[in-house]
Amino acid sequence: MPADHFTLAEEEYLQILFWLKEAGLAMTAANVARAMQLSAPTVHEMVGRLERDGYITRGQDKLISFTRAGAKQAETIVSRHRLIERFLTDVLEVPWDEVHEQAESLEHGMSPMLEERIRAKVGEAKNCPHGHPIRLGEREPGVPLADVEVGAEVRILRFENEAQDLLRYLKAAGLYPGLSGVLRSKDDHEVVIETSKGKLCTVTTSVAETVSVVADPSPPPRTALPEYLMLGERRYGR
Repeated sequence: MPADHFTLAEEEYLQILFWLKEAGLAMTAANVARAMQLSAPTVHEMVGRLERDGYITRGQDKLISFTRAGAKQAETIVSRHRLIERFLTDVLEVPWDEVHEQAESLEHGMSPMLEERIRAKVGEAKNCPHGHPIRLGEREPGVPLADVEVGAEVRILRFENEAQDLLRYLKAAGLYPGLSGVLRSKDDHEVVIETSKGKLCTVTTSVAETVSVVADPSPPPRTALPEYLMLGERRYGR
């Protein structure tokens, strides 16, 4: 099936599956349902359609894999989404905590010519405003902020969960990709970073699970827990 025959729903599912894969989480229908806050039967139907159309395969262990066509389309839509986010932030000056849903509405059906014009405008930008690579495969390894020990130096790489309500919370707390500081305190409820300018930024421990950082000293690498996949209070992309 040619790429221009992809439906909006199919592209949303492929995007979520790519996100799971990139984050090191299992590509399963259960994780897709959790992320999109949809019922298991609804997800099962769409996953079956993607399999019949030749974009994914499913093993006996229920793990999903991309076919060559599925991987190509997923990579295209994810890279385009991040490119649009960068354009909206850098050129149109849309606040970075608002661009994710805006990009969702703009990324589908974009012509190659318009995409190239947008790429020219963002120049050498490597990441979207939330820290994810525009050129896929250049994702810098990180660890969850929740794992970092008190006294460690940290640099925020990215926000793994891009739900708009969560991004607004992170911005209000004073966090953003590229921010450096020292982890001053943590307990079962909160994590506090002190920036180089002496500002204290506090987030809940559950939110700290979704923030990837480089730390010195660093805890062992660990993938964020699946229960933090839920993308906000509303259905993903709506």
